[in-house]
Amino acid sequence: MKRMLVIVLNDEHKATQGRNALLQLDKEGSIVVYAWALILKNADQTTTIKQSINPGPLGTLVGTSLGGLIGLLAGPAGLAIGCAVGLVAGNVVDMNKAIVGAEFIDDVSKELQPNRFALLAEIEEDSTTPVDSCMEPLGGIVFRRAVSDVEDPTHKDHIAAMKADLAQMKAELIQAHADRKAKLQEKINQLDSKIQEQLRQAYERREEAELEEKAEAEALEDKAAALKAKEAETNVETESESEKHEAQHKDEEQEKMRA
Repeated sequence: MKRMLVIVLNDEHKATQGRNALLQLDKEGSIVVYAWALILKNADQTTTIKQSINPGPLGTLVGTSLGGLIGLLAGPAGLAIGCAVGLVAGNVVDMNKAIVGAEFIDDVSKELQPNRFALLAEIEEDSTTPVDSCMEPLGGIVFRRAVSDVEDPTHKDHIAAMKADLAQMKAELIQAHADRKAKLQEKINQLDSKIQEQLRQAYERREEAELEEKAEAEALEDKAAALKAKEAETNVETESESEKHEAQHKDEEQEKMRA
């Protein structure tokens, strides 16, 4: 199951250990890590991105689910100035990509107090045991939420409402007096522009989602290929060792016969 993961840890040393443990699980094939980030909640309530990696098509956190989650956790205080240099390009916060609810953010925020760290990751896991078992010795508090591929219904309802308003204005335009037509037409043009912009943004989000899905599918394929290659290598080594033992046994038998 694809999940968004947040692990709150007390200090940077444990946070680094947690990151290493998570990436080791990915290396072993226990989970798949699509993207991750390590953040710090500062004393002034701002948030600093300490480290991050997103191997997707953009190579940054911009426009990603993880970027949206960081923005929500940063809250009103926002990101610390300059914290994203070298890590992200442009504005990391895209609330349309934040695919977790307010309740999840509230739960995490209660634990993510000033001077504490959080390890965020978008992962694929079949069981919660591998991650939980690694984080418990570090005192890590694990929050996870299934990632939904369903588009936000609120956004769709918003566009539908604007289209209804536009249809009503166009109906009014037909009946309007001459002195009213110009102003009404201006409002129609403005609303139509807003609708087109919303549709454009929705199209871009779909394209970004498709690119992310493609990158994630490729990551899964690479992981499967690596595991298969490792398994094949192990089999070859086992067969080679078996042949070696068999040859050694034959040599010993021949020595006995000569004796």
